[in-house]
Amino acid sequence: MSGSNAELTVVMVHGAWADGSSWTQVIRLVQAHDIRCLAAPIPLTSLSDDVRALDRTLERTNGPVMLAAHAYAGAVIGSTRSDRVRGLVFVSALAPDEGETVADVFYREPPHPQAPQLAPDSQGYIWMPESGFPSAFAQHASKADNALFAAVQRPINVACIQEKAPRPLWKSVPAWYLLAEQDRMISPKTQEFMATRMKAEIRRMDVDHTPIATAPEKVTDVLLAAAARLSGQDQRGPISS
Repeated sequence: MSGSNAELTVVMVHGAWADGSSWTQVIRLVQAHDIRCLAAPIPLTSLSDDVRALDRTLERTNGPVMLAAHAYAGAVIGSTRSDRVRGLVFVSALAPDEGETVADVFYREPPHPQAPQLAPDSQGYIWMPESGFPSAFAQHASKADNALFAAVQRPINVACIQEKAPRPLWKSVPAWYLLAEQDRMISPKTQEFMATRMKAEIRRMDVDHTPIATAPEKVTDVLLAAAARLSGQDQRGPISS
């Protein structure tokens, strides 16, 4: 992709129980369109720590940035204060408003019957039970892929979901939301509520909680559409509310 879009950097942020490699397939597809990509590593130790880690990655970029988040990371991209961020893409992601916590939105609806039981360990970290990957985290993934997810998972500290969010960036810049209709981790009703509240352009898709791994082409389509809009190559005008 040429022109102003070539100047846009897409920074992707992973959620809980994953790392930057969870975006691998999407990165390859987006890079095939000559768009710069970075995966921001976050420590999953507190919301503030994770925002600082994202900001360190943003310091490695120049020019306009589009942020993309999966799951918990929606709270992280909504909390940065970088003035180079032009748009936000939420992939089955959590988006607390000012004064809310991640837990407030995560537990807004009753859990799916096949959602795993989650509780912190003695150090305050929450691990995904191995059975939770095929039952809810990525039920559309292969057995081998779910075994890999379980083997490389990174836990999230309970502090991440208890810290109140600042005024979110989605109140100031355009947002897109991929609503995962087969999500068993974050209720689709909750996703609808958050996406509507932020006046995002909603893309409803028949995917599980982790489409960045199980449906990367669909995620890429959303990212490319958002990038084209932000670059001015899409002439349809402002996003609808």
